[in-house]
Amino acid sequence: MTPSDEPVWIDYAEFGERFVAAAVTESRIEAAVSGMAGRGMTIGPFGIGPAGLARFVATGSVGKPTIIRRGPHVHFDVALPVKLRVDVTLGGQRLRLEAVVDIDLRLHARTANPLLIVIDIPPVTGRDVSFVMRAQAIGAAFDLLVDPIAKLVQNEVANRINGILEDPDAQRGRTFDVEAILNGSRSRYRGRPTHEWIDYGDFGHRFFERIVTADRVREVVESMAGKPIEVGPIRTGPGKKAQVAVQGTVRLPRVVESTHDPAPAAPEPVIAELPTPADHHPMPAADTADKADLVTFDLTIPVSLDITVNVLQSNRYSAELLVPVALTARAAEPLLIVIDAVPPAPEDIELELKAQGLRAATLGKLAGIRRQVAVQVASVVRAEVADTARRTIDVGARLDGTRV
Repeated sequence: MTPSDEPVWIDYAEFGERFVAAAVTESRIEAAVSGMAGRGMTIGPFGIGPAGLARFVATGSVGKPTIIRRGPHVHFDVALPVKLRVDVTLGGQRLRLEAVVDIDLRLHARTANPLLIVIDIPPVTGRDVSFVMRAQAIGAAFDLLVDPIAKLVQNEVANRINGILEDPDAQRGRTFDVEAILNGSRSRYRGRPTHEWIDYGDFGHRFFERIVTADRVREVVESMAGKPIEVGPIRTGPGKKAQVAVQGTVRLPRVVESTHDPAPAAPEPVIAELPTPADHHPMPAADTADKADLVTFDLTIPVSLDITVNVLQSNRYSAELLVPVALTARAAEPLLIVIDAVPPAPEDIELELKAQGLRAATLGKLAGIRRQVAVQVASVVRAEVADTARRTIDVGARLDGTRV
């Protein structure tokens, strides 16, 4: 998104769906099930046939999985091949055969409490295992044993795969704790056999509540600290004889979760003679279906100013301002987090003005310096927060570069 682009807002629920779809890729599914590939498998020896007179044993290993994505809700079909060598002994005769076994898995990316993505795999049954014997003519006696061997192999392979899937290490490989990954911490939830499932919409809401924290927003807005503020010199007053210059610095901003307290009452109006910017009205908030569910913060920007008013001689003032800015964590297409900002009206700015000398104090009251400074600072802050590019996080791009 370029600075001139207007974000296309989406709600947190849609963000959750898009996040899971973007995070759970074929390559990550392959990594999650790759631990099965190369595993050895031995089945038997078992007695089969009448009175168990025939015996067989099968040995082999699991091959590389084939993964196909299907459907809009992050479902995958995974085919696991197993090559087996089957040795059958009957009446002193020994027959060695090759068998190809294919295991069909159905994978579904599910979301769980508190902020997990889990590759859920239902238990495998014998019906999910296909068995094909490769052999030349094997004789009537051995031919009668093919079906019993196939059924036994199908059930045994299903049991072995289920054992692999239930292994805690395998479960850890299929569980992604998004919060722990982003925090660089160890997860307490990976490897657990059961989870408290939530839908993708709940996942999106929890993502913003747990990931878009005051500390992370503070990191974004602290780049404003140290920025200079300079207004003027501007000629004002009767006959434009007064010249006003304002210079100052933004100090370290403060961010807290919004308390939703009512705004303080506006101060009594005072005379304002500096030109008032035409666009000083609060920026309208973007449309949202339910603003009550949005994650919001209160940003306070401290500003220190030195003010000089030249009327025959220099009159100096110092000012300390607290500039409130309402922040809202919003979701935007395609997969963006935007810290949206609404700049303050001049009357919302707290200002402590100190005049240096009696003449400056008297002039300040007559000229309405307090109101004038508030209007100008509100204009500067409005320009500063108008560009959302510095407060936009491209989650999709970060997912592409994240190993999970």
